Amino acid sequence: MTIEPVTELGSGGALRLPRARVVPLSAPPSSYTAAVERYLTGAGIAKSSARIYRISLTTWGWMLAGEPAPTGPARRGAKPPAFPVTAIDDPALPETLAELAAARADEMDADTVNRELSIARKAIGWWQRQGWIEVDPTIGIERRPAPPDRTKALAENQIAALWRLDVALREKTFWKMLYESAARADEVLCLNVEDLYPQDKRGRITAKGGATEWIHWQSGTAQLLPRLIARRTRGPLFLTDRRAPDGTPTLDVCPETGRARLSYRRAEEIFEENTRLLANPLASPEDIEDLDGFTLHRLRHSALTHDAEGGTSTPMLLARSRHASVRSLERYARPGVDAVARHVAERDPAARRRT
Repeated sequence: MTIEPVTELGSGGALRLPRARVVPLSAPPSSYTAAVERYLTGAGIAKSSARIYRISLTTWGWMLAGEPAPTGPARRGAKPPAFPVTAIDDPALPETLAELAAARADEMDADTVNRELSIARKAIGWWQRQGWIEVDPTIGIERRPAPPDRTKALAENQIAALWRLDVALREKTFWKMLYESAARADEVLCLNVEDLYPQDKRGRITAKGGATEWIHWQSGTAQLLPRLIARRTRGPLFLTDRRAPDGTPTLDVCPETGRARLSYRRAEEIFEENTRLLANPLASPEDIEDLDGFTLHRLRHSALTHDAEGGTSTPMLLARSRHASVRSLERYARPGVDAVARHVAERDPAARRRT
């Protein structure tokens, strides 16, 4: 981006002070969707993060067009509105956007809303530096407070019930790998068959920030993987049930089956739908469709919590979780409610007298 001074004549022919005019580094993309793709490639977003960024920016595409973003089942298959990226400079947009963002924040959890806002601001800032737009319409929209939820880790009996669910092989393998490896869902979904080292029970992933790292799994995943892979030797590990639609990036298409890589959004929907009864054990059958199940992230949270309860050392927890510091790890590796209950019960004076 370059800045050119522009001299203007004021009233009476007096010269005004020069103002800056942004000269774009390149012509603005023809559409918001194209601007999103230019950002994901031009800003160097890691492959493991690009999927989440694309989903968040698609959601914000609705709101930047002045429309509420669809939620729940309505999101699946919904096509975002088409509009030029320069429409973001509409002077009326900030007020409309603030109302839409507030309405969305009332429907979604604070962590999701804050993550989407952060991603949108990063993209908008990048587009501003390219000279495609001039203003940031999100100024004035504040992050939502997100108090820590101490119930995020699933109890061990809930994990055991999860393994008993009657689901497809793909889901069984995916959920097992998430729990046994304590990896992030987007990292695991980006795995290709050629990234696996089955004999060592490990896989090579592109981690948050773009680093290449290892994840490790146990026998549960190791027993399921050969059936999932079958005879495939390359391509995405976790696939959709149907052939990839036209326009799907080559990296997200299995060259042997023609099926697409399973998306985070679809994987989250499947997990949430299948865990509604586990999350709401007292709900009646007629109410269960209106209730929420678990999120995929809770498998990672649960794995690290159960490790901490089992006495795993802090250095090992840091290595397993790939967190940068103990402080960032603390909200995961914290003993759960059942572990605290056992601790209190074991130290009950009355129980000691009985023994």
